[in-house]
Amino acid sequence: MVLGAAAIWSVIDLRINVATFIDGYGNAVDFLRRTVPLRLPPLDEIWSMVGQTLAIVVLGTVLAYLLSVPVALLAAENTTINKPVRAVARILIVVARAMPELIIAMFFLRVFGLGALPGILALGLGSIGMMAKLFTDAIEELDAGPREALRATGATNLQQIVGAVIPALKPAMVATTLHRFDINLRGSVILGFVGVGGIGLQISAALQTLNYRLGLGLMAILLVLCLVTELVSGIVRTALLGRDYTPKHATLMSRLGRWLTPRRAGRATTGTTGTTGRAERTVPNRPSSFDPDRVSPPWNGERIRRALWVGAVLVALVAALIGAQISVAQLEGGLGKALYTLGLYFPPSTAEIGDKLVGSMVETLQMALAGTLLGLVLATPIGVLAARNVAPPRVAAFFRTLVVCVRAIPGIIIGICFVVITGLGSTAGALALAIGAIGFFSKIIADSIEETDVRVQEAIRASGAEAQQVFVAATLRQVAPSLASHAMHQLDNDLRGATGLGVIGAGGIGFYMLNAARVLEYGVVTTCMLMILVSVLLVEGLALWTRREVK
Repeated sequence: MVLGAAAIWSVIDLRINVATFIDGYGNAVDFLRRTVPLRLPPLDEIWSMVGQTLAIVVLGTVLAYLLSVPVALLAAENTTINKPVRAVARILIVVARAMPELIIAMFFLRVFGLGALPGILALGLGSIGMMAKLFTDAIEELDAGPREALRATGATNLQQIVGAVIPALKPAMVATTLHRFDINLRGSVILGFVGVGGIGLQISAALQTLNYRLGLGLMAILLVLCLVTELVSGIVRTALLGRDYTPKHATLMSRLGRWLTPRRAGRATTGTTGTTGRAERTVPNRPSSFDPDRVSPPWNGERIRRALWVGAVLVALVAALIGAQISVAQLEGGLGKALYTLGLYFPPSTAEIGDKLVGSMVETLQMALAGTLLGLVLATPIGVLAARNVAPPRVAAFFRTLVVCVRAIPGIIIGICFVVITGLGSTAGALALAIGAIGFFSKIIADSIEETDVRVQEAIRASGAEAQQVFVAATLRQVAPSLASHAMHQLDNDLRGATGLGVIGAGGIGFYMLNAARVLEYGVVTTCMLMILVSVLLVEGLALWTRREVK
């Protein structure tokens, strides 16, 4: 109730109302006139900037994976060395979640100079918070049986982790890494506003020169790239893990990946036997070439296809290394300046603007609260219509596709459009966060409705209730606990997203943080980071309390 009241107050205080849109109508019309028709750069330039962007995102995501796995193993209760190490790893995850990639990129730009390397390091370190946290949760939920079996044979802790934990964690690792890749691709745009190469840098240059036709044309290219990437990631996920690991309520892109990937060989099927009609597991016959003494699996068609996909991923990684053009001399020179540059950020300072920093932090919280509330309200009808057990099949398919398209739009692009329409300030930031939250909430609502227990609905329907009464009393009541938990997760994401929107003039603590870094007031940057960290910890505590209460 308190958070709901705070969110409503934030919407009112930020002047998010009909009058704001009426006042910005003229700006919107003028903006559209200056952006149509879209202008695209030459094809060779498009390939160059897209290739550099993909190289940065691929290498940044791989770096995040390599760093997140050991951090998660140390943070998980069932794999850590001891409690102090677990506490340090947990603190590291929280700190990483509070650090915006934008500020990390500005630090590494000062250390290593221009190029792809600062962007790779920013995305890699900035992704640890999310990936390590999800890996930690997955490790703690693993079945202890396989590890105990290895322990009984005398295996060491390292052998138990390699032989039992890592193989069981493979589905979570692949799914989380691909999901983070999609997030990093959309988030890489903002790095271009501080000098990191790729398509984001070209968008920033076009907008700074008021070349909106070129800027929006580049944004359209980025949107297509995000949609294609989501399709490819769904195909890769299915190819590496098999159809059984594709989510039941997958998006249109993921389902297309399932259609393009052959069914796994030897997959067990379900059949009915006898007169009882009880479902039983039917195991396919073994091939005639089955060898009981064979240790490694045979090179059948399924294994060959999977090996080819793994090879394709390795080729993409090598291509990314070549495309990033990382210089050894640049790396060595930057490492020598890293400690000196880090020392510039201490001690923290307010530079006599402490009251403004506090006010801007409150404004950032307002943006996050308002964006989450508006996103939830707008997403509710979309999510309901996207549920296959509520809406007709074609209607549900249309809204599922709409959700995929909305989720693919980078938040920075939405923010730029609202800044032009409503003007500089936190109102544009809150509206951008709201649109971004629609995709997340719509999918959660649709999936939760489809997973509800139909027996509860049938019981209420049997009492004579109408369809609307059944939906409110049975369906929504079952969805509410999951939705409350995910709302806190989205609030956490919006809080960090609000700090990044300051780079485009959307107000909040991010605006002061970016300006402080540009005028070399690094102590102020540290103070802003500490304020964000406290806010993230506060939201995290509220999220834990909410999950406990709604259970």
